[in-house]
Amino acid sequence: MFAVPSGKTPPGAVFARILSRLPVFLVVSLLLSIGIFLVSSSSAQVSVTTQRYDNSRSGLDLSESLLNPTNVNSTTFGRLFSQPVDGAIVGHPLFLPGISIPGLGTHNVVYAATMHDSVYAFDAASNSGSNAQPLWHVSFTNAGAGVTSVPIADQACGKVTAFTEIGVLPAMVIDSATGTLYAVAKTEESGSFVHRLHALDITTGQEKFGGPVQIKGSVVSGGVTFAFKDRYQMARPGLVLVKGVVYVTFGGEGCKFSPNAVGWVMAYNASNLQQLGVFTTNPRDGYGVGIWQGGVGPAADSAGNLYFATGDGPYDADTGGPHYGDSVLKLNLGTTLGVASYFTPNNERYLTKNDLDLGSGGVLMLPDQAGSHPHEMIAIGKEGSINVIDRDNLGGFNPGGNSQIPQFLAFVTGEVAGVPLYWNNLLFVGGQGFPVQAYALTNGQMSVTPIYESTLSYSNPNGLILSANGNSNAVLWAMDGQGSATKMFAFDALNLNKLYSTIDNATRDSVGGAPHFVTPIVANGRVYVGGTSKLAVYGLFRVLPVASGSGQTGTVNTTLPTMLKVQATDPYGGNVSGLSVTFSDAGAGGSFSSSVVKTDVSGFASTSYTLPKTASTVTITASLPGFNQATFSEVANAGAPALIKTHGGFNQTAPINTPLPASISAAVKDAFNNAVPGVVVTFSDGGAGGAFSSTTATTNSSGWADVNYTTPGVPGVIYVTATVSGVATGAKFKETVMAQ
Repeated sequence: MFAVPSGKTPPGAVFARILSRLPVFLVVSLLLSIGIFLVSSSSAQVSVTTQRYDNSRSGLDLSESLLNPTNVNSTTFGRLFSQPVDGAIVGHPLFLPGISIPGLGTHNVVYAATMHDSVYAFDAASNSGSNAQPLWHVSFTNAGAGVTSVPIADQACGKVTAFTEIGVLPAMVIDSATGTLYAVAKTEESGSFVHRLHALDITTGQEKFGGPVQIKGSVVSGGVTFAFKDRYQMARPGLVLVKGVVYVTFGGEGCKFSPNAVGWVMAYNASNLQQLGVFTTNPRDGYGVGIWQGGVGPAADSAGNLYFATGDGPYDADTGGPHYGDSVLKLNLGTTLGVASYFTPNNERYLTKNDLDLGSGGVLMLPDQAGSHPHEMIAIGKEGSINVIDRDNLGGFNPGGNSQIPQFLAFVTGEVAGVPLYWNNLLFVGGQGFPVQAYALTNGQMSVTPIYESTLSYSNPNGLILSANGNSNAVLWAMDGQGSATKMFAFDALNLNKLYSTIDNATRDSVGGAPHFVTPIVANGRVYVGGTSKLAVYGLFRVLPVASGSGQTGTVNTTLPTMLKVQATDPYGGNVSGLSVTFSDAGAGGSFSSSVVKTDVSGFASTSYTLPKTASTVTITASLPGFNQATFSEVANAGAPALIKTHGGFNQTAPINTPLPASISAAVKDAFNNAVPGVVVTFSDGGAGGAFSSTTATTNSSGWADVNYTTPGVPGVIYVTATVSGVATGAKFKETVMAQ
């Protein structure tokens, strides 16, 4: 679970200041090279075309102008709606604004793929009306022809992955320039296992470029040909699109009981799906050196180089061999797809022996840093050690230590499945069993300890995402757990104070189950989470604030001077007109000029209210389906005195010249029998000769006025009268005076 952290102040925005001093063309070039777009306009709409927003795997949405640390809380933020799907969504959704769907108009579209071999396109803002159905949906199965997703019994390792079937597993990728969505599907076809690369039209889901193509490949090592074997492979990491090439990467099935499950990289021409290159991390018939990275795709730079980490398995690259267990590789695609550089930690054998895959996490490319290593990346695996690596020269293998890389921090966190996150000179790390940590990064060097962190820990860490408006209003999003225990958290990135959790209002906001390593995306004020059977959409609630009329005081049975007014507002679309607002006082007895009022063109709905006949504080609500409830508080005071009657001290007996045992108490009521406080009551014994503690008294909050009375010196029956101005008949108290 997560917890409230101690608050510290992060370092200044060094990177932003550097950018501000560069010529515009250099700034643009720099941002393009790392795939991060700093959008200052509040009206800018983000596109999520690849895993974690960009090929650096930054996890940053820096154009988010709606969500901020002030409004991300359980009162104003939560689950808005969900869309059912036919299987688990493992690779995170993608998002494109302003897509024209034939026959359905223009939509912001969220794309999701399932393990049942389906791809969906949904309206990203609504599931009502015509948007209750997908904009389009395609399936890569054909039961009649014997083509299905792969049952986990045929795939193996189900206890490890908790998957029930294998279909479209990796995160998809979009080429916005050509309007193409690329997806990899695994199917079982009459006992055979097949992987295919699909190129779909983003507006219709129809196949493009002659696709799909079956994924095949082989390499020759030591004079022996080693072929890709579909049955034992899992395309876990997200797809990569860079310089017109789509890369598909593979690991094993998720456990060490699958023979021939090794790491593969396949390169395809994005425009015609022709294969351009094949590479394997372990060219032999055996297990290991898979590429899985908690599902995060390899990173890529603007030159087209590919970076990724591998899992446990054989290693002999330092002696010229072709095996790269527990290593970070840099591949480039020239005439062949091959290793340009690599890094292997000095304890590689220990990692493999103890199932401490370096490749449980992927690599995060950092923006250019000042110092002697301007092009750095971060890799963290199961061991929880942070490797700061120079992308220009990954460093190779040094059996005596890891001094060949810019920085190595040993055992500082727990297992990382995915990648850390960099923002504003801070590196955020979420390791299993450890707090969420924020490290400072200055001149390419990390602080050796976190500068602030949460006080509790992850139980089962998942990918971190950050939304911000440039360098302000940053919210760190994180998932924890898997299956029905999955939860989403939001933190203030400046101090890691918890802002929101789906368990704050679990009935309303529950994720409802999700695969492990699920990662949300933030796009245009909403958060999208792929679940085991649905796509859940979170965001800001529509609001119905009180515009005027609350806090008034009036006399019972009179109309309040100011009308009750609310304004229906949608944070995503402004004021909402034409909706029926219902006003209610929950049976308090008042009346409205109209209890149901439609909002006008400015979203306002107004009504007059006549207070009930009972003096009280009245709570009035204005409600509108899909909006929060507006609340008015009004006070109905009693009217003018209309009646005075005895309340206490009637028919007492006392000797002459002696105080009566109890005070004489009169009650003042208005025309509706409400107690009238604050009025003066006059008491008189008609000249009988007794004495009052005071001949006048003011009614209290219960409408009572009390005086004490001492009997006169003559025995007999006397009458005390209590009167109040404006009431013709007073209250009479009969008292008996006895002789001594």
